[in-house]
Amino acid sequence: MNYKIAFKKSVSRDLKKIDKEQAQRILNKVESELSGKAGILPALTGKFSGLKKFKVGDFRIIFTIKDDTALILRIGHRNEVYKSNIINKNRVDQEDLNGG
Repeated sequence: MNYKIAFKKSVSRDLKKIDKEQAQRILNKVESELSGKAGILPALTGKFSGLKKFKVGDFRIIFTIKDDTALILRIGHRNEVYKSNIINKNRVDQEDLNGG
């Protein structure tokens, strides 16, 4: 199954913290591969249970699947992305699903 890709608003802040060339590489990989692989990628456990991860080099894309959409919640370096309280996975605004 191919999933639509949507980004939570806060992802733009995550991308600003990353070198532009690296951020573009991540976005290209998300666009070309995540849509088809989202359903089979590894699920996270512990406080992140219910979420999934997609690896691009040393960076991790944390996302959830909502109906036919892979909603990207966070993008960050593997050493940092799991340290923060990234999201309330139960609070997914319709605006987020619309790519807003």
